[in-house]
Amino acid sequence: MRIPPRSGTAFVMLRGQRLKVVDPEGEQVADLVAFNADDIGEALSNGRTIDYLEKIAFTTGDILYSNRSSEMLRIAEDTVGVHDFLLSPCSKEMFSKMYGPEHVHPGCFGNLSAALDDYGIKPDSIPVAFNIFMNVPVGPSGRISVEPPKSGPGDHIVFEAMMDLVIGMTACSAGLSNNFAYKPIDYEISG
Repeated sequence: MRIPPRSGTAFVMLRGQRLKVVDPEGEQVADLVAFNADDIGEALSNGRTIDYLEKIAFTTGDILYSNRSSEMLRIAEDTVGVHDFLLSPCSKEMFSKMYGPEHVHPGCFGNLSAALDDYGIKPDSIPVAFNIFMNVPVGPSGRISVEPPKSGPGDHIVFEAMMDLVIGMTACSAGLSNNFAYKPIDYEISG
């Protein structure tokens, strides 16, 4: 399936299923959020994941945890190895503050909000996303920068669901995140 540029989707993923996310053209970020399908108050947590793994770079074999310390997703395969789990989904407010009012659009936050509404998930419940393929180096002073993704055409990451999940996912709308080009994201669910 394909997520068109600057848009989002949401779907259910059952425990044991695998989600393969593919960058078909290269240098495109996908924001991913996850919620327990049986209790949407439980959501993906960057803080818990960073605490338990004691790092900020995640790749094959790593587990992504919920705000209740449950295992949500396991990274089963990763051809890039560079992703961000620090920055919030881009939003109209972010675009206004960082790019100026002439660049305002819904962004990933707006696209996730619209897609997740069908599952009863409200905007204030959307956590920090796992930003697939996003390249956010942290310098020695602790300052971050957003650089072009390292993903090329066909690069992918595969997640295994550790519980039944509602997944929200986008083809990111932020120019800086995608080297100022907006492209689709492909995905498939198996298992």
